[in-house]
Amino acid sequence: MKSVELNRIENIKELAKQNYHGVVELRRYFHIHPELSKKEFNTQKKIIQILENLEELEIRKAGGTGVIADLKGKNPGRTIAIRADMDALAINDECGRPYQSQNKGACHACGHDGHIAMLLGVIKILYDTRDSISGNIRFIFQPSEEEVADGSGAAAIIKDGGLEGVDAIIGAHLWQPVRSGIVGISAGPMMAASDEFEITIEGKAGHASMPQQTVDSILTASEVVVALNTIVGRDVDPMKQAVVSVGVFNSGSVYNAIAGKAILKGTIRTLDEEVRRQVFIHIKKIVEHISEMTGAHCNIKKNTCTYVVDNDPEVTAIVLKAGKEMIDGKAHPINPFMSSEDFSYYLQKIPGCFIFVGVGNREKGIIYPQHHPKYDIDENAMLYGMEVISNAVLKLLE
Repeated sequence: MKSVELNRIENIKELAKQNYHGVVELRRYFHIHPELSKKEFNTQKKIIQILENLEELEIRKAGGTGVIADLKGKNPGRTIAIRADMDALAINDECGRPYQSQNKGACHACGHDGHIAMLLGVIKILYDTRDSISGNIRFIFQPSEEEVADGSGAAAIIKDGGLEGVDAIIGAHLWQPVRSGIVGISAGPMMAASDEFEITIEGKAGHASMPQQTVDSILTASEVVVALNTIVGRDVDPMKQAVVSVGVFNSGSVYNAIAGKAILKGTIRTLDEEVRRQVFIHIKKIVEHISEMTGAHCNIKKNTCTYVVDNDPEVTAIVLKAGKEMIDGKAHPINPFMSSEDFSYYLQKIPGCFIFVGVGNREKGIIYPQHHPKYDIDENAMLYGMEVISNAVLKLLE
C-alpha cells in the first residue's frame, strides 16, 4: 500500500476517534427527539445549526424537511453524494435506555437517528481534510424514507435538484441482522422492490342466520388470503425471491350479521422486475377467480413504493476496497435482504452503493430487529461506519 494511502487511512481513523463521542451524543439526542415522516422540522433545524458552524459548507433546505450541504474540495473533480435518512416510525419507544424517546408515538426504531449522527461525523472528517480533496461532496439528509406511499423523500430530494451534477452516491444502513463490527458491501440487487396492494371485496350483507341470502365477504376474503400464500411456493420460480404478505384485513362490525364488504392490504417484495410483474398478475388472477366463484365483486389497486436497491458493480468494488482498507476482514459481501429502501430512487438515476453496517450485539442485549419497540444499536458501529464511508468517498473522488 502506498504511503499516501496509509496516511489517508490513519488520518481518517484518528479523526473518526476524535469525533466519535460527539456522534454518540448526537445519536442519543435524535433518539430522544424523533419526528415522523414529513414532520422532521426540529431535526432539520438541529442539523442546520450544526452545519452552520462549518463556514465553507453551502447549506440549503430540500425535499420539504430535508437538508443538502455541499463541500467543495481544493481542486476540481467529480461530485460524490452521501445520503442519510431522518424520519422515525409511528410506534412507542420501549428501549428502556436513558435516551428513550420523549415524543409519544414516535420512535427511531430503524436506526435513522444513527444515520444522521454518523453522516454529521463523516462531514466533520471530510471537512477537516478538504484541502487535500479534488472534487465535491454532497451531503443529503433525506426525510420520509418510512412513508413512501404518500411521496418518497428520495423523490422529493431528486425533484429539488439533489442529484444535479452528482456522479455517484453512497448510503449506509445500521442493520441489526448483521453482527456489530461487520460492514456488508455487495454488488447487484441488495434490497427488494416494494409494492403495496389493496383488495376490496364487495359481497352482499345479511343476517347471520340466513347465509343463503348473502355473499359473505369475509369468507371470500379469507379464501383470497390463503390462496395468496401459494404464489411464492407455486407460481414463482423457486430460484427467485419474492414475498407476498397481507397485513390488513378489515371487515364487519356486528357479530350476528354477514359483512358485505372486506378490505385487504399488503405488500409484494421482489428482487427481479419480471418476478415483480408476474406476482401481481397472479394476485389479480386469484382475487378475480375466487370472487367470481363466490359471486362477489372485487377491485384491486397497486401502488409502487420502491425499486430494487441494485448496487453498481464498479462503484461497489471501490467501496468494498475502501472498507477492507479500514476494517480488513470485517468488510465483505453479504446476501441480499427482502426489506425495501427508497435509496433505490437514487440508483434509478445515477450509479451508487448501499452498505450495511452491523449493529447486532447479543452480549450487549442488542437483539431486537428493525421496527421493534425495543430496537437499539451497538453505538460502536457508528465508528466503523464513519471510517468506511469517509474512505469510500475519497476513493470514489480519485
